[in-house]
Amino acid sequence: MVRRRAARARAVLTPPTGPDGPEGRFTSPLRGERAAARLGLALAASFGAAFATGLISHFMQHPPGWAQWPSRPVNLYRVTQGVHVIGGLATLPLLAAKLWTVYPRLLRRPPVRSAADAGYRAVVFLLVGGALFQAVTGVLNISYWYAFPFPFTTAHYWTSYVLIGALLVHAAREWPAARRAVMAGPGDAVDRRGFLLTVAGASGAVALATAGEAFPPLARLAVLAPRRPGTGPQGVPVNTSAAGAGVLAAARDPAWRLTVTGRVRREVVLSLDDLRALPARTARLPIACVEGWSADADWEGVRLRDVLRLAGVDDDARVRVESLQTWGDYRASRVAPAHWRDPLTLLALRLNGEPLHPDHGFPCRLIAPNRPGVLQTKWVHRLVVE
Repeated sequence: MVRRRAARARAVLTPPTGPDGPEGRFTSPLRGERAAARLGLALAASFGAAFATGLISHFMQHPPGWAQWPSRPVNLYRVTQGVHVIGGLATLPLLAAKLWTVYPRLLRRPPVRSAADAGYRAVVFLLVGGALFQAVTGVLNISYWYAFPFPFTTAHYWTSYVLIGALLVHAAREWPAARRAVMAGPGDAVDRRGFLLTVAGASGAVALATAGEAFPPLARLAVLAPRRPGTGPQGVPVNTSAAGAGVLAAARDPAWRLTVTGRVRREVVLSLDDLRALPARTARLPIACVEGWSADADWEGVRLRDVLRLAGVDDDARVRVESLQTWGDYRASRVAPAHWRDPLTLLALRLNGEPLHPDHGFPCRLIAPNRPGVLQTKWVHRLVVE
C-alpha cells in the first residue's frame, strides 16, 4: 500500500517518458520533481503572505462588528499593503516558471483517468485558474485599468479563498513527494540550479523595481510603480482629482460649511475660518493606498476629536465622514472610536506647509493613522455621528 501511494505521488510530479500526450515529449530535468517542488514551495509562501495581507486590507476597509482595528502603529497598513502588492508582483515570475514546468501534465491525455483523479484535476483547475485570475486582475487594478465588468475588490477577495483552499488540498496531496524532492541530497543539475536562480533573480528584480512606491530611498528605481513618492501636487501622489470627482466648484465655494450632526448633544456648523481659528495640530503621517504606494507628509489641521467634542459626542460613538463627492464607493467612510479619539487623527487644512491643494481635499480632508488611503476622505463637508 505504501509503495503504491509513493508511486502515484512520483507519477504526479515526474513526467512519464512514454509517448502518451504532451507530457511524454517533455522530459527536461527543468520539468522534473525537484524544480517543480521548489517552485511550488516558493509559490505557497508567496500566496500565503498575499492572502494574509489581503485579509488585513479587506477587514480594515470593511471591519466586522466585533473587530476594532488599532490606530497604531501608524505605518501598519503601509507595510502590510506594500508587502501585498510588491510581493504579489514578485510572484509573477514564480508563477510563470511553475506553469512552464508543469504544463505538460496539465495537458495530458486522457485528461481524467478515474473518479478520484477527476476530483483532483478539478482542484488543480481551480488552483491554476485562481492564481491567473488574481495575478491578471491585480496587475490591472494597480494600473488603474478596469477592463472587466465586475467589482475588483469583491472578486479579488472571494477568489482568494478559492485559491487558498485549492492550494491547501494540492499541498496535502503532494507534500510527501515534494518533501522527498526538496530534502534529497546533492545532485542538482547545473542547468536546474541556473533555472531556479534565474527565476529568483527575476522576482527580486520586479520587487526592487516596485518597492520604491512604498520605500522612498528606492523611489528612483521604481520604474514599475504606478505612483512614486514625491510625485503629485504638493509632493504627494493622488488617485482622484477634484475635477475628476466633480467637486471643484463646491470645494471652492465661500459658502462651504462643515456640519456635525446625528447623535450629538448639539449640532455644529463651522466655516473654514472657524476651523482655522481652532487649535492647530501637525502630524507626520503616511498616505497609504490599496494599490501599494505610500508617501509621508506633514499634515496640519484640527483634531477630529476636538471638533466632535464641540458637538458633545459620546466616547463610544462611530462617525461617518461624508465628502462633497456625490458618487463612488468611497465618497464616505466610517471612523471607529479608536481612530477618532487618537490625537493624530486630523481634519487637515494644510499639507507640507501649504494650504491643501484641491486634489488633496481642499477645503478639509480626513487624515488618520493606520488607515487605507481610500478611507482618508477628501472634500469633507459633513460628520454624521452614529
